[in-house]
Amino acid sequence: MKKLALLFTGALFLFFLIACSEDTTTTNESEKSDEEPAQEEDTADEKEEENPPQPYKAMEPTEDATALKETLSEEEIEKMPSAEAGGGDRTRMVPVGETLVKGAEDQTEGLLKDHRLVAYYGHPNSTNMGILGEMEPDELMEKLKEQTQAYSDADPSRPAVPMIELISTVAQRDPGTEGTYVHPTPPEKIDEYAKLAEENDALLMLDVQLGTDSVINQVKSLEKWLKMPHVHLAIDTEFHVKEGQTPGVDLGQVDGAEVQEAVDYLTEMVEENNLPDKIVLVHQFMDEALTNKEAIQPTEHVEVALNYDGWGDSATKMSLYRKFVRNEAVQYGGFKIFYNKDEPVLSPEEVLKLDPNPAIINYQ
Repeated sequence: MKKLALLFTGALFLFFLIACSEDTTTTNESEKSDEEPAQEEDTADEKEEENPPQPYKAMEPTEDATALKETLSEEEIEKMPSAEAGGGDRTRMVPVGETLVKGAEDQTEGLLKDHRLVAYYGHPNSTNMGILGEMEPDELMEKLKEQTQAYSDADPSRPAVPMIELISTVAQRDPGTEGTYVHPTPPEKIDEYAKLAEENDALLMLDVQLGTDSVINQVKSLEKWLKMPHVHLAIDTEFHVKEGQTPGVDLGQVDGAEVQEAVDYLTEMVEENNLPDKIVLVHQFMDEALTNKEAIQPTEHVEVALNYDGWGDSATKMSLYRKFVRNEAVQYGGFKIFYNKDEPVLSPEEVLKLDPNPAIINYQ
């Protein structure tokens, strides 16, 4: 009897241990289940933090817009020979909407992946430096939106966004107090146009004319504004001269390695301040103005566009766009139009026949 009692007691004790073990397992699984949604929520928060929203509003195409690609016949496309087919300096007709240079990729969450930029360029205090000096701010925005709308209607697949390209440092023939041959635009004027762009769901691009100063010094001087979510950077290469030279008299030159310094600087700024991805636009109208292009490497937070900004007859401009942008590829192409100097002034439909389609079109 005594043995049976001991066996019975042992069985009860074993049963108790098993029950406790199952209860602990169930409790742990329940706690784990309760924790999982919190972990998923944290991951979602981190993802949102990594990719902040872009601060702009694209101009949606109008209901009665006729997209350019719907008007092109196969015959028209065949009549435009490609360079590979021996087309010489002529440009070829390409599917509208293709803006990445052949072989390039875009690792960012930036605007140019799905949109196009249309910009008005200049300085508000000068009628000789672009359209910004020819109009009051409200009138400027109204006309800019009209021009932007025309590109959205011509290519609905890539809605266009209005942008102000403001010259933030002006090259001059006088060395000035700093001896750098540049005159900074007053901060309150930059503030005014930063606010104007923000209020109109547009972007602001600050253009640096370098004189004898370095690219990175000029970029750092604009840090206050570049930390704003809607502000980007443009580099005017032709005004970067050596010691003993004068902007506007001697043709300037920028090495691609200096551009890359700016790209890397902005990349770090985006990461440290949780900003939307940035754009760097590099102006060029002659071979000599931008060298060592292979040093320019877009990053996961900065898109790069090379902008052909020469003026004159349209055939020459289209040919040089192919030379500087398509054949010396970086990532995206830009194309400048001069309202008062181009012959003729190309329509949005004509601009969108360039290969690759310009991702940025700026007007002066």
